[in-house]
Amino acid sequence: MGFVTPELMPALAEIVLAIGICIVLLADLFVSEERKGLTLSLALAVLVATAWAVAAAEGPALTFSGSYIADELGRILKMFVLLLVGLVFVYSHAYLRARDLLKGEYYLLGLFATLGMLVMISAHSFITMYLGLELMSLALYAMTAFNRESPVAAEAAMKYFVLGAIASGVLLYGMSILYGVTGSLQLDSVASALALQAELSPAVLLATGFLIAGIAFKFGAVPFHNWVPDVYEGAPTSVSLFVGTAPKLAAFAMLTRLLHTALEPAAAAWEPMLLTLAVLSIIIGNVAAIAQTNIKRMLAYSTIGHVGFIFLGFAAGTAEGLQAALFYAVVYTVMAAAAFGIVILLSRRGFEAEQLSDLSGLNERSPWFAAMMLLVMISMIGIPPLAGFFAKLKVISALLGGGWTGLAVLAVVFSVVGAFYYLRVIKIMYFDSPDEAEPIVADWDVQFLLSLNALGVLALGVFANPLLALCAVALN
Repeated sequence: MGFVTPELMPALAEIVLAIGICIVLLADLFVSEERKGLTLSLALAVLVATAWAVAAAEGPALTFSGSYIADELGRILKMFVLLLVGLVFVYSHAYLRARDLLKGEYYLLGLFATLGMLVMISAHSFITMYLGLELMSLALYAMTAFNRESPVAAEAAMKYFVLGAIASGVLLYGMSILYGVTGSLQLDSVASALALQAELSPAVLLATGFLIAGIAFKFGAVPFHNWVPDVYEGAPTSVSLFVGTAPKLAAFAMLTRLLHTALEPAAAAWEPMLLTLAVLSIIIGNVAAIAQTNIKRMLAYSTIGHVGFIFLGFAAGTAEGLQAALFYAVVYTVMAAAAFGIVILLSRRGFEAEQLSDLSGLNERSPWFAAMMLLVMISMIGIPPLAGFFAKLKVISALLGGGWTGLAVLAVVFSVVGAFYYLRVIKIMYFDSPDEAEPIVADWDVQFLLSLNALGVLALGVFANPLLALCAVALN
């Protein structure tokens, strides 16, 4: 039997990005240290070209012997991933330059991580999923330790690497058990084989537990969350911004592909596990965030709480819940990008804006960016008409529709608890005296995009229906 050439057009985005990475790698060799802005421009051009390829790619389609899928879910998530990575690159440029960390390797590692995310999003087999995950993870480990002179960054990267390797091993072990039980690596074939079982075998239950543990680590859900605050705090803020945004969308794709596609017949087994992780994440994330004085650690525990909401929507067991989880994931990454962007904006050469007290009197120093941070904080609380309100409302509605009234009440209660530490940020910005009177200085492109990012949180709330419709199409 002869070799059959796979259809390449559905994977056009990954091909374009891989070629672009090679071009950036070669071009960076000839760019002087003083002109690293050219590497940024080239990296952004590669992202734009990749976005064009995402829009032009054929779909829905299966290719590479059924191990790669091009569908609306992949298209939408890839577009948001590319948008977020572009924002990260622009926000990071001045920050890295002020710390003498501006090197082409930062953008190359970011592009490699993006390639891994795109592969994860379109993975339709265990092998493809694992390859994408490892490509993303290895790049993120290196980015965490990007400041080689910082022992804190080195410690964070080591913890991230060791725990990440264990989580990847657990995930791979779960995949191998499912392969042994079903005889297939492709997600739809695994689902078909499991559907034929009258009762789930202990091996399938064990594999499901391993997969849930691996997915929970990538999201940073309790009790697999210990790396999140340490990495957010120890890594350069530009890297914390990267880790806290786009990879969450890739993790959502992994969650959907593995549980909703491959393990749909085992939903009765994984739904209670996911709901348990969701409840623990909402409670511990919101309570632990109250005690934080470091803003990056506060945002880390805030992330854990928001992951709990995503899991609640996903485990609600309805189409509405799945759409609410996707909507929440997209909205959260946009909010997180703006929040970390403000933190980067407040940092300068020789000074890291890491403590909550560093936001003191921000309204006096820059009323505009204090207003932008205000929008982000009240959106994370869940106050209308911001996007965060509709994200939480959709999840709670899905829980009520699925008969999970107690979980809906718990979600509301801990949203109120979480409001405390967000309101504390607002109080510090508007009512505390500034420690310094220096005006905030930033490049015009950072100020423009950061303003657009924060206002986008408002726009996604006021005009939530188009994004909700997009989520419905993606998960149809």
